[in-house]
Amino acid sequence: MQEAFTCSLIRRLAAILYDSIVLIGLLFLATVPPTLIHGGGITEPLAAFGLQLYLLAVSFAFFGWFWTHGGQTIGMRAWRIRVVDRAGNAVTWGRAFVRFLAALLSWAAAGMGFVWSLFDPERLTWHDRLSGTRTVHVPRVK
Repeated sequence: MQEAFTCSLIRRLAAILYDSIVLIGLLFLATVPPTLIHGGGITEPLAAFGLQLYLLAVSFAFFGWFWTHGGQTIGMRAWRIRVVDRAGNAVTWGRAFVRFLAALLSWAAAGMGFVWSLFDPERLTWHDRLSGTRTVHVPRVK
């Protein structure tokens, strides 16, 4: 399957919306074991921090697995986009980790890492640039 071009910001955001719905459900489920272990509530600051790190790791596992196994999350499949490296190859776990951390930076800067794609000559986001990846539109197969 040939990738046609770097995808638009609107297409990226639509896929992110889809993936957010799935990820929220996954995070709810992932919260159950630690909550049960702590007797129904996590009130200690260290335990709460540990829970946040755990949920961040679950989030990375979600995105990292999809990115390294076909390059498409559920939302990306629906919107026909794929993450590839600069040469068009599959993304490695190392590259996925850098992309994940850089995407957090893109969001933390009030989404400016995504808005950047509107002005970038190759339509790349900050996390695309920092991780050596790109998100491409995959044409329909007829």
